[in-house]
Amino acid sequence: QVQVVESGGGSVQAGGSLTLSCTASGGTDCTYDMSWRRQVPGKEREFVARIEDDGSTDYADFVTGRFTISQDNAKNTVYLQMNSLKPEDTAMYYCKVFAVCRGYGMDYWGKGTLVTVSS
Repeated sequence: QVQVVESGGGSVQAGGSLTLSCTASGGTDCTYDMSWRRQVPGKEREFVARIEDDGSTDYADFVTGRFTISQDNAKNTVYLQMNSLKPEDTAMYYCKVFAVCRGYGMDYWGKGTLVTVSS
């Protein structure tokens, strides 16, 4: 069973920066593709950024140039560096991990970390 834990959320003013972290643990012989999603009340959860096990990345258009996703494979940890934050970035940020363990793949989610950006 893979556990996913996010951290790093908080409150910042517009134009500020935050770095979120997400760590996957508990799996045996696993590879991980990790991504960030976000959700505001009343709206669907939306894709933010993804990094695959080979290091390739993908971003939502609304964060390109402002957010950077990176990983530390040794620690099974992914980071989301968020710069030039805007009030509309306010959301609960969730880490999603697609873990392939001994040939079997499954999605796991963290509980989320709240980001609040004030104008």
